[in-house]
Amino acid sequence: MRVIFCRLIFLYVMLALAAALCFSACATGTLNISQSLSPSELIQRAQEASDRNRYNYALQYYQALRERNSANAELVCVAEYEIAFIHYKQKKYIQARTELNALLDRYASGEENLPPQFSLLAKKVLERIDEKEKARPFFARKT
Repeated sequence: MRVIFCRLIFLYVMLALAAALCFSACATGTLNISQSLSPSELIQRAQEASDRNRYNYALQYYQALRERNSANAELVCVAEYEIAFIHYKQKKYIQARTELNALLDRYASGEENLPPQFSLLAKKVLERIDEKEKARPFFARKT
């Protein structure tokens, strides 16, 4: 009887540790992003975070890129496209569609010095969203 009790305690302790490890690894918070980081360093760190599926961190880096470089149309386009693409990867299709359409509106306005690749990429992602939306039943479309 005592052996069973010890095994149960051990099992509960191991489950508690596993749950604590899982929740701490999945936790996301606010980053303290150094003001000294260059735009290329912000993009690099955002890409690294995104590659590790740490989308909240990647979003924070791209938002910092957009805020710190608001006068640079190319960097703003990079940030806006990447933010929308992260929302697409998170299956937040309505939000991604809204952001991609806003980016395409920027191109349609005739603003100068916009890199052409993000217009093309935005259109491709919008097509993918349309395909995914058509494939899902209507009642399942929430995001």
